[in-house]
Amino acid sequence: MFDDSLHEACGIFGVYNNPQASHLTYLGLYALQHRGQESCGIAVSNEGTVNVYKGMGLVGQVFKRQQILENLKGPHAIGHNRYSTSGTSTLENAQPVLINCRAGQIAGAHNGNLINTNALRKRMVDDGSIFMSTTDTEVIMHLIARSKRDGVDSMILDALSGVMGAYSILFLTENALYGARDPRGIRPLLLGKQGDSWFLSSETCAFDLAGAETIREVQPGEMVKIDASGVTSFTIPVFESVVRPSHCVFEFIYFSRPDSFVFGKNVDRVRRKLGRKLAQEHPVPGADIVIGVPDSATTAALGFSEESGVEFDIGLIRNHYVGRTFIHPTQDDRDFSVRIKFNTVKGVLKGKKVVVVDDSIVRGTTMKKIIRLIKTAEPAELHLRISSPPITCPCFYGIDMPTKNDLVASKHSIEEIRNYLEVDSLGYLSIEGMLSVMPIPEDFCTACFTGDYPVQLCH
Repeated sequence: MFDDSLHEACGIFGVYNNPQASHLTYLGLYALQHRGQESCGIAVSNEGTVNVYKGMGLVGQVFKRQQILENLKGPHAIGHNRYSTSGTSTLENAQPVLINCRAGQIAGAHNGNLINTNALRKRMVDDGSIFMSTTDTEVIMHLIARSKRDGVDSMILDALSGVMGAYSILFLTENALYGARDPRGIRPLLLGKQGDSWFLSSETCAFDLAGAETIREVQPGEMVKIDASGVTSFTIPVFESVVRPSHCVFEFIYFSRPDSFVFGKNVDRVRRKLGRKLAQEHPVPGADIVIGVPDSATTAALGFSEESGVEFDIGLIRNHYVGRTFIHPTQDDRDFSVRIKFNTVKGVLKGKKVVVVDDSIVRGTTMKKIIRLIKTAEPAELHLRISSPPITCPCFYGIDMPTKNDLVASKHSIEEIRNYLEVDSLGYLSIEGMLSVMPIPEDFCTACFTGDYPVQLCH
Protein backbone atom coordinates (compact mmCIF):
# COMPACT_ATOMS: atom_id res chain seq x y z
CA MET A 1 0.00 0.00 0.00
CA PHE A 2 1.45 3.34 -1.03
CA ASP A 3 -0.51 5.88 0.98
CA ASP A 4 -1.66 6.47 4.52
CA SER A 5 -5.13 7.77 3.76
CA LEU A 6 -8.21 6.42 5.50
CA HIS A 7 -9.90 3.34 4.11
CA GLU A 8 -13.46 2.15 4.58
CA ALA A 9 -14.18 -1.42 5.57
CA CYS A 10 -16.54 -2.56 2.82
CA GLY A 11 -19.37 -1.97 0.39
CA ILE A 12 -22.44 -4.23 0.31
CA PHE A 13 -25.23 -4.62 -2.24
CA GLY A 14 -28.25 -6.90 -2.43
CA VAL A 15 -30.99 -7.75 -4.96
CA TYR A 16 -34.28 -9.55 -4.41
CA ASN A 17 -36.52 -10.86 -7.19
CA ASN A 18 -34.73 -10.05 -10.43
CA PRO A 19 -33.72 -12.60 -13.11
CA GLN A 20 -30.49 -10.62 -13.61
CA ALA A 21 -29.64 -10.53 -9.91
CA SER A 22 -25.96 -11.47 -10.28
CA HIS A 23 -25.41 -8.97 -13.10
CA LEU A 24 -27.11 -6.17 -11.16
CA THR A 25 -25.05 -7.03 -8.08
CA TYR A 26 -21.91 -6.91 -10.24
CA LEU A 27 -22.90 -3.39 -11.36
CA GLY A 28 -23.69 -2.42 -7.78
CA LEU A 29 -20.26 -3.55 -6.62
CA TYR A 30 -18.67 -1.55 -9.43
CA ALA A 31 -20.42 1.56 -8.12
CA LEU A 32 -19.17 0.76 -4.60
CA GLN A 33 -15.61 -0.11 -5.62
CA HIS A 34 -14.27 2.92 -3.73
CA ARG A 35 -15.33 1.29 -0.44
CA GLY A 36 -13.07 -1.75 -0.84
CA GLN A 37 -10.47 -2.89 -3.33
CA GLU A 38 -8.92 -6.02 -1.79
CA SER A 39 -11.51 -8.66 -2.62
CA CYS A 40 -15.09 -9.05 -3.72
CA GLY A 41 -17.74 -11.70 -4.10
CA ILE A 42 -21.34 -12.47 -5.01
CA ALA A 43 -23.74 -15.01 -3.49
CA VAL A 44 -26.84 -16.04 -5.46
CA SER A 45 -29.92 -17.98 -4.37
CA ASN A 46 -31.43 -20.25 -7.02
CA GLU A 47 -34.00 -23.04 -6.66
CA GLY A 48 -33.21 -23.81 -3.05
CA THR A 49 -29.42 -23.49 -3.28
CA VAL A 50 -27.10 -20.60 -2.42
CA ASN A 51 -23.87 -20.39 -4.44
CA VAL A 52 -20.92 -18.07 -3.88
CA TYR A 53 -18.12 -16.87 -6.14
CA LYS A 54 -15.41 -14.62 -4.71
CA GLY A 55 -11.78 -13.71 -5.25
CA MET A 56 -8.96 -11.28 -4.57
CA GLY A 57 -8.82 -8.01 -6.49
CA LEU A 58 -11.15 -5.45 -8.01
CA VAL A 59 -14.63 -6.29 -9.28
CA GLY A 60 -13.49 -6.28 -12.91
CA GLN A 61 -10.59 -8.59 -12.06
CA VAL A 62 -12.57 -11.14 -10.06
CA PHE A 63 -15.49 -11.27 -12.49
CA LYS A 64 -13.35 -10.91 -15.61
CA ARG A 65 -15.22 -13.52 -17.64
CA GLN A 66 -18.87 -13.19 -18.60
CA GLN A 67 -19.33 -16.89 -17.97
CA ILE A 68 -18.72 -16.41 -14.25
CA LEU A 69 -21.84 -14.26 -13.93
CA GLU A 70 -23.78 -16.49 -16.32
CA ASN A 71 -23.13 -19.39 -13.96
CA LEU A 72 -24.43 -17.42 -10.98
CA LYS A 73 -28.09 -17.97 -11.81
CA GLY A 74 -30.94 -17.00 -9.54
CA PRO A 75 -33.31 -14.13 -8.72
CA HIS A 76 -31.76 -13.10 -5.37
CA ALA A 77 -28.16 -12.06 -4.64
CA ILE A 78 -25.83 -10.21 -2.30
CA GLY A 79 -22.39 -8.81 -3.05
CA HIS A 80 -19.42 -7.49 -1.09
CA ASN A 81 -16.32 -5.37 -1.69
CA ARG A 82 -13.74 -5.68 1.06
CA TYR A 83 -11.06 -3.53 2.57
CA SER A 84 -9.69 -5.26 5.65
CA THR A 85 -10.01 -3.45 8.95
CA SER A 86 -10.28 -6.70 10.88
CA GLY A 87 -8.67 -9.84 9.58
CA THR A 88 -5.88 -10.08 7.05
CA SER A 89 -6.19 -9.59 3.30
CA THR A 90 -6.57 -13.20 2.13
CA LEU A 91 -9.03 -15.20 0.06
CA GLU A 92 -10.25 -16.91 3.24
CA ASN A 93 -11.45 -13.51 4.46
CA ALA A 94 -13.24 -12.58 1.23
CA GLN A 95 -17.02 -12.33 1.46
CA PRO A 96 -19.90 -13.23 1.29
CA VAL A 97 -19.49 -15.98 3.90
CA LEU A 98 -21.72 -19.03 3.33
CA ILE A 99 -22.80 -21.44 6.07
CA ASN A 100 -24.99 -24.52 6.29
CA CYS A 101 -26.94 -24.76 9.55
CA ARG A 102 -30.17 -26.29 10.82
CA ALA A 103 -32.07 -23.38 9.21
CA GLY A 104 -30.50 -24.12 5.82
CA GLN A 105 -27.96 -22.17 3.80
CA ILE A 106 -27.27 -18.55 4.80
CA ALA A 107 -24.77 -16.16 3.17
CA GLY A 108 -23.62 -13.00 4.94
CA ALA A 109 -21.80 -9.81 3.90
CA HIS A 110 -20.79 -7.18 6.47
CA ASN A 111 -19.70 -3.55 6.44
CA GLY A 112 -18.29 -2.24 9.72
CA ASN A 113 -16.30 -3.52 12.64
CA LEU A 114 -17.36 -5.27 15.86
CA ILE A 115 -15.62 -4.45 19.12
CA ASN A 116 -16.41 -7.66 21.02
CA THR A 117 -15.22 -10.06 18.32
CA ASN A 118 -12.27 -11.40 20.30
CA ALA A 119 -14.38 -12.27 23.34
CA LEU A 120 -17.07 -13.92 21.22
CA ARG A 121 -14.54 -15.87 19.16
CA LYS A 122 -12.65 -17.09 22.24
CA ARG A 123 -15.85 -18.28 23.89
CA MET A 124 -16.92 -20.19 20.78
CA VAL A 125 -13.47 -21.69 20.19
CA ASP A 126 -13.41 -22.85 23.82
CA ASP A 127 -16.76 -24.51 23.12
CA GLY A 128 -15.33 -26.35 20.13
CA SER A 129 -16.19 -24.05 17.19
CA ILE A 130 -13.86 -24.06 14.20
CA PHE A 131 -13.19 -20.82 12.29
CA MET A 132 -12.02 -20.69 8.69
CA SER A 133 -11.30 -16.94 8.61
CA THR A 134 -10.48 -14.02 10.90
CA THR A 135 -13.45 -11.82 9.92
CA ASP A 136 -16.18 -10.40 12.12
CA THR A 137 -18.66 -11.74 9.58
CA GLU A 138 -17.84 -15.35 10.37
CA VAL A 139 -18.33 -14.65 14.06
CA ILE A 140 -21.85 -13.39 13.34
CA MET A 141 -22.56 -16.42 11.13
CA HIS A 142 -21.47 -18.72 13.97
CA LEU A 143 -23.81 -16.91 16.34
CA ILE A 144 -26.68 -17.47 13.93
CA ALA A 145 -25.88 -21.17 13.57
CA ARG A 146 -25.61 -21.60 17.36
CA SER A 147 -28.86 -19.80 18.17
CA LYS A 148 -31.49 -21.91 19.91
CA ARG A 149 -34.33 -19.84 18.47
CA ASP A 150 -36.75 -21.19 15.87
CA GLY A 151 -36.78 -19.75 12.35
CA VAL A 152 -34.20 -17.71 10.44
CA ASP A 153 -35.73 -14.36 11.47
CA SER A 154 -35.37 -15.09 15.17
CA MET A 155 -31.95 -16.71 14.78
CA ILE A 156 -30.51 -13.63 13.03
CA LEU A 157 -32.07 -11.24 15.56
CA ASP A 158 -30.70 -13.38 18.39
CA ALA A 159 -27.20 -13.28 16.87
CA LEU A 160 -27.23 -9.53 16.29
CA SER A 161 -28.41 -8.85 19.85
CA GLY A 162 -25.09 -10.28 21.06
CA VAL A 163 -22.67 -8.21 18.98
CA MET A 164 -21.33 -4.73 19.71
CA GLY A 165 -19.92 -2.13 17.36
CA ALA A 166 -20.70 -1.14 13.80
CA TYR A 167 -22.51 -3.28 11.29
CA SER A 168 -24.55 -2.83 8.18
CA ILE A 169 -25.01 -6.41 7.11
CA LEU A 170 -26.84 -8.44 4.46
CA PHE A 171 -28.00 -12.05 4.70
CA LEU A 172 -29.24 -14.21 1.85
CA THR A 173 -31.24 -17.41 2.34
CA GLU A 174 -32.94 -19.71 -0.13
CA ASN A 175 -35.93 -17.39 -0.49
CA ALA A 176 -35.28 -14.16 1.40
CA LEU A 177 -32.93 -11.16 1.58
CA TYR A 178 -32.20 -9.51 4.94
CA GLY A 179 -30.56 -6.20 5.76
CA ALA A 180 -29.66 -5.01 9.26
CA ARG A 181 -28.04 -1.95 10.79
CA ASP A 182 -26.53 -1.57 14.24
CA PRO A 183 -28.56 0.38 16.84
CA ARG A 184 -26.39 3.49 16.42
CA GLY A 185 -26.50 3.45 12.63
CA ILE A 186 -22.75 3.99 12.38
CA ARG A 187 -22.55 2.74 8.79
CA PRO A 188 -25.17 3.53 6.12
CA LEU A 189 -27.63 1.06 4.56
CA LEU A 190 -30.39 1.99 2.13
CA LEU A 191 -33.44 0.33 0.60
CA GLY A 192 -34.31 0.71 -3.10
CA LYS A 193 -36.87 -0.58 -5.57
CA GLN A 194 -37.32 -1.07 -9.30
CA GLY A 195 -40.58 -2.60 -10.46
CA ASP A 196 -41.04 -5.81 -8.49
CA SER A 197 -37.35 -5.96 -7.51
CA TRP A 198 -35.91 -4.76 -4.21
CA PHE A 199 -32.37 -3.57 -3.49
CA LEU A 200 -30.15 -2.91 -0.45
CA SER A 201 -26.92 -0.91 -0.68
CA SER A 202 -24.27 0.95 1.30
CA GLU A 203 -24.84 3.98 -0.94
CA THR A 204 -27.48 5.25 -3.35
CA CYS A 205 -25.00 5.62 -6.22
CA ALA A 206 -25.29 1.83 -6.69
CA PHE A 207 -29.07 2.17 -7.07
CA ASP A 208 -28.53 4.70 -9.84
CA LEU A 209 -26.37 2.28 -11.81
CA ALA A 210 -28.96 -0.47 -11.36
CA GLY A 211 -31.83 1.85 -12.33
CA ALA A 212 -33.49 1.59 -8.92
CA GLU A 213 -35.30 4.26 -6.91
CA THR A 214 -34.22 5.00 -3.35
CA ILE A 215 -37.08 4.23 -0.97
CA ARG A 216 -35.59 4.95 2.46
CA GLU A 217 -32.77 4.23 4.88
CA VAL A 218 -32.78 1.07 6.92
CA GLN A 219 -33.12 2.66 10.34
CA PRO A 220 -30.55 2.26 13.13
CA GLY A 221 -31.40 -0.90 15.04
CA GLU A 222 -33.70 -2.17 12.28
CA MET A 223 -33.64 -5.43 10.34
CA VAL A 224 -35.66 -5.69 7.13
CA LYS A 225 -36.69 -8.97 5.57
CA ILE A 226 -37.57 -9.02 1.88
CA ASP A 227 -39.43 -12.05 0.58
CA ALA A 228 -42.54 -12.95 -1.39
CA SER A 229 -44.65 -11.10 1.18
CA GLY A 230 -42.79 -7.80 0.61
CA VAL A 231 -40.71 -5.90 3.16
CA THR A 232 -41.08 -6.75 6.86
CA SER A 233 -39.39 -4.66 9.57
CA PHE A 234 -37.98 -5.99 12.85
CA THR A 235 -36.32 -4.25 15.80
CA ILE A 236 -32.97 -5.67 16.89
CA PRO A 237 -32.97 -6.30 20.68
CA VAL A 238 -30.62 -4.07 22.68
CA PHE A 239 -29.74 -4.04 26.38
CA GLU A 240 -29.53 -0.27 26.72
CA SER A 241 -32.65 1.75 27.47
CA VAL A 242 -31.66 4.69 25.23
CA VAL A 243 -29.39 4.46 22.19
CA ARG A 244 -28.69 7.61 20.18
CA PRO A 245 -27.56 7.45 16.55
CA SER A 246 -23.81 7.79 16.03
CA HIS A 247 -23.38 8.08 12.27
CA CYS A 248 -19.79 8.07 10.98
CA VAL A 249 -19.04 11.65 9.98
CA PHE A 250 -16.32 10.45 7.59
CA GLU A 251 -19.00 9.06 5.29
CA PHE A 252 -19.63 12.72 4.44
CA ILE A 253 -16.03 13.93 4.70
CA TYR A 254 -14.34 11.21 2.67
CA PHE A 255 -15.82 7.73 2.13
CA SER A 256 -19.08 8.06 0.24
CA ARG A 257 -19.25 9.12 -3.39
CA PRO A 258 -20.37 12.75 -3.90
CA ASP A 259 -23.37 11.59 -5.96
CA SER A 260 -24.68 9.40 -3.13
CA PHE A 261 -27.29 10.16 -0.49
CA VAL A 262 -26.39 8.82 2.97
CA PHE A 263 -27.82 9.70 6.39
CA GLY A 264 -30.59 11.58 4.60
CA LYS A 265 -28.41 14.08 2.71
CA ASN A 266 -26.56 14.39 -0.58
CA VAL A 267 -22.83 13.93 0.04
CA ASP A 268 -21.84 16.60 -2.49
CA ARG A 269 -23.99 19.24 -0.74
CA VAL A 270 -22.58 18.46 2.71
CA ARG A 271 -19.01 18.35 1.42
CA ARG A 272 -19.40 21.78 -0.20
CA LYS A 273 -20.74 23.13 3.09
CA LEU A 274 -17.66 21.76 4.85
CA GLY A 275 -15.49 23.67 2.38
CA ARG A 276 -17.52 26.84 2.87
CA LYS A 277 -17.23 26.59 6.65
CA LEU A 278 -13.49 25.97 6.31
CA ALA A 279 -13.15 29.18 4.26
CA GLN A 280 -15.01 31.11 6.96
CA GLU A 281 -12.79 29.75 9.73
CA HIS A 282 -9.45 29.88 7.89
CA PRO A 283 -9.47 32.39 5.03
CA VAL A 284 -6.33 33.06 3.01
CA PRO A 285 -6.25 36.79 2.15
CA GLY A 286 -4.81 37.53 -1.27
CA ALA A 287 -4.90 33.92 -2.47
CA ASP A 288 -4.78 33.45 -6.23
CA ILE A 289 -6.26 29.96 -6.62
CA VAL A 290 -7.82 27.10 -4.68
CA ILE A 291 -7.01 23.51 -5.62
CA GLY A 292 -8.21 20.22 -4.16
CA VAL A 293 -6.31 16.98 -3.66
CA PRO A 294 -8.27 14.71 -6.04
CA ASP A 295 -10.66 13.15 -5.89
CA SER A 296 -12.25 13.16 -2.43
CA ALA A 297 -11.31 16.76 -1.57
CA THR A 298 -12.39 18.32 -4.86
CA THR A 299 -15.92 19.09 -3.67
CA ALA A 300 -14.74 20.69 -0.42
CA ALA A 301 -12.27 22.77 -2.44
CA LEU A 302 -15.16 23.98 -4.61
CA GLY A 303 -17.02 25.01 -1.46
CA PHE A 304 -13.95 26.86 -0.19
CA SER A 305 -13.68 28.66 -3.52
CA GLU A 306 -17.37 29.61 -3.59
CA GLU A 307 -17.28 31.05 -0.07
CA SER A 308 -13.93 32.86 -0.38
CA GLY A 309 -14.36 34.12 -3.92
CA VAL A 310 -10.94 32.72 -4.80
CA GLU A 311 -10.83 30.98 -8.18
CA PHE A 312 -10.92 27.17 -8.19
CA ASP A 313 -8.49 25.50 -10.58
CA ILE A 314 -7.04 22.09 -11.35
CA GLY A 315 -3.53 22.04 -9.93
CA LEU A 316 -3.13 18.30 -9.38
CA ILE A 317 -3.96 15.54 -11.85
CA ARG A 318 -4.66 12.05 -10.51
CA ASN A 319 -3.75 8.86 -12.34
CA HIS A 320 -6.90 6.75 -11.94
CA TYR A 321 -5.21 3.61 -13.22
CA VAL A 322 -2.99 3.11 -10.19
CA GLY A 323 -4.07 0.23 -7.97
CA ARG A 324 -3.53 -0.10 -4.27
CA THR A 325 -0.14 -1.73 -4.87
CA PHE A 326 2.46 -1.36 -7.56
CA ILE A 327 6.07 -2.30 -8.33
CA HIS A 328 8.60 0.23 -7.10
CA PRO A 329 11.46 1.19 -9.43
CA THR A 330 14.93 0.03 -8.51
CA GLN A 331 16.09 3.54 -7.62
CA ASP A 332 15.43 4.84 -4.14
CA ASP A 333 12.87 7.62 -4.67
CA ARG A 334 11.00 8.47 -1.50
CA ASP A 335 8.34 10.42 -3.42
CA PHE A 336 7.72 7.92 -6.21
CA SER A 337 4.60 6.53 -4.51
CA VAL A 338 2.92 9.94 -4.75
CA ARG A 339 4.36 10.85 -8.15
CA ILE A 340 2.84 7.78 -9.76
CA LYS A 341 -0.58 8.80 -8.40
CA PHE A 342 -0.42 12.59 -8.85
CA ASN A 343 1.21 15.14 -11.09
CA THR A 344 1.14 18.93 -11.03
CA VAL A 345 -0.22 21.35 -13.61
CA LYS A 346 2.77 23.65 -13.55
CA GLY A 347 1.20 26.43 -15.61
CA VAL A 348 -1.58 26.73 -13.04
CA LEU A 349 0.61 26.73 -9.94
CA LYS A 350 3.80 28.60 -10.86
CA GLY A 351 4.16 31.92 -9.08
CA LYS A 352 0.71 31.70 -7.46
CA LYS A 353 -0.44 32.00 -3.87
CA VAL A 354 -2.12 28.60 -3.66
CA VAL A 355 -4.70 27.22 -1.21
CA VAL A 356 -4.56 23.41 -1.12
CA VAL A 357 -7.67 21.73 0.30
CA ASP A 358 -7.65 18.12 1.50
CA ASP A 359 -10.13 16.14 3.58
CA SER A 360 -7.86 14.81 6.33
CA ILE A 361 -4.31 14.23 7.55
CA VAL A 362 -3.55 10.84 9.11
CA ARG A 363 0.16 10.15 9.65
CA GLY A 364 1.19 13.16 7.61
CA THR A 365 3.71 11.27 5.50
CA THR A 366 1.64 11.27 2.30
CA MET A 367 0.67 14.92 2.73
CA LYS A 368 4.34 15.84 3.09
CA LYS A 369 5.06 14.11 -0.23
CA ILE A 370 2.14 15.87 -1.92
CA ILE A 371 3.32 19.26 -0.68
CA ARG A 372 6.85 18.48 -1.84
CA LEU A 373 5.45 17.54 -5.26
CA ILE A 374 3.39 20.74 -5.53
CA LYS A 375 6.49 22.80 -4.69
CA THR A 376 8.22 21.46 -7.80
CA ALA A 377 5.74 23.61 -9.76
CA GLU A 378 7.20 26.69 -8.01
CA PRO A 379 4.16 28.32 -6.38
CA ALA A 380 4.83 31.58 -4.55
CA GLU A 381 3.08 30.38 -1.37
CA LEU A 382 1.30 27.22 -0.19
CA HIS A 383 -1.53 27.34 2.34
CA LEU A 384 -3.01 24.01 3.41
CA ARG A 385 -6.63 23.72 4.55
CA ILE A 386 -8.20 20.51 5.92
CA SER A 387 -11.99 20.00 5.79
CA SER A 388 -12.06 17.95 9.00
CA PRO A 389 -10.66 18.46 12.51
CA PRO A 390 -7.30 16.96 13.57
CA ILE A 391 -7.54 13.15 13.89
CA THR A 392 -6.21 12.34 17.33
CA CYS A 393 -7.71 8.92 18.14
CA PRO A 394 -8.12 5.64 16.24
CA CYS A 395 -11.48 4.38 15.00
CA PHE A 396 -12.76 0.96 16.02
CA TYR A 397 -15.96 0.93 13.98
CA GLY A 398 -14.84 0.11 10.47
CA ILE A 399 -12.13 2.56 9.39
CA ASP A 400 -8.63 1.30 8.78
CA MET A 401 -6.75 3.78 10.96
CA PRO A 402 -3.31 3.73 12.59
CA THR A 403 -2.80 3.49 16.32
CA LYS A 404 -2.92 6.69 18.36
CA ASN A 405 0.86 7.01 18.40
CA ASP A 406 0.96 6.99 14.59
CA LEU A 407 -1.58 9.80 14.19
CA VAL A 408 0.41 12.97 13.67
CA ALA A 409 -2.16 15.22 15.40
CA SER A 410 -2.26 13.06 18.52
CA LYS A 411 1.18 14.18 19.64
CA HIS A 412 1.93 17.34 17.65
CA SER A 413 0.42 20.81 17.67
CA ILE A 414 -0.96 22.35 14.50
CA GLU A 415 2.09 24.61 14.32
CA GLU A 416 4.41 21.61 14.63
CA ILE A 417 2.50 19.86 11.84
CA ARG A 418 2.77 23.01 9.69
CA ASN A 419 6.53 23.06 10.20
CA TYR A 420 6.78 19.35 9.38
CA LEU A 421 4.78 19.78 6.18
CA GLU A 422 6.67 22.98 5.29
CA VAL A 423 3.63 25.03 4.28
CA ASP A 424 3.06 28.74 4.82
CA SER A 425 -0.06 28.16 6.88
CA LEU A 426 -2.24 25.27 8.03
CA GLY A 427 -5.88 25.36 9.07
CA TYR A 428 -8.16 22.54 10.16
CA LEU A 429 -11.95 22.77 10.29
CA SER A 430 -13.14 22.94 13.89
CA ILE A 431 -15.31 20.20 15.41
CA GLU A 432 -18.05 22.77 15.94
CA GLY A 433 -17.79 23.94 12.34
CA MET A 434 -17.93 20.39 11.02
CA LEU A 435 -20.98 19.45 13.10
CA SER A 436 -22.77 22.67 12.16
CA VAL A 437 -23.24 21.43 8.59
CA MET A 438 -24.38 17.92 9.54
CA PRO A 439 -28.13 17.11 9.19
CA ILE A 440 -28.58 16.47 12.96
CA PRO A 441 -25.26 17.36 14.66
CA GLU A 442 -25.82 15.31 17.81
CA ASP A 443 -26.39 12.15 15.73
CA PHE A 444 -22.77 11.92 14.51
CA CYS A 445 -19.76 10.14 15.97
CA THR A 446 -16.69 12.32 16.59
CA ALA A 447 -14.57 9.73 18.41
CA CYS A 448 -11.58 10.01 16.06
CA PHE A 449 -11.35 13.72 16.92
CA THR A 450 -12.36 13.67 20.59
CA GLY A 451 -11.81 10.14 21.93
CA ASP A 452 -15.46 10.07 23.02
CA TYR A 453 -16.47 6.60 21.80
CA PRO A 454 -20.23 5.94 21.51
CA VAL A 455 -19.78 2.20 22.08
CA GLN A 456 -17.49 1.31 24.98
CA LEU A 457 -14.49 -0.71 23.87
CA CYS A 458 -13.96 -4.29 25.00
CA HIS A 459 -10.54 -5.27 26.26
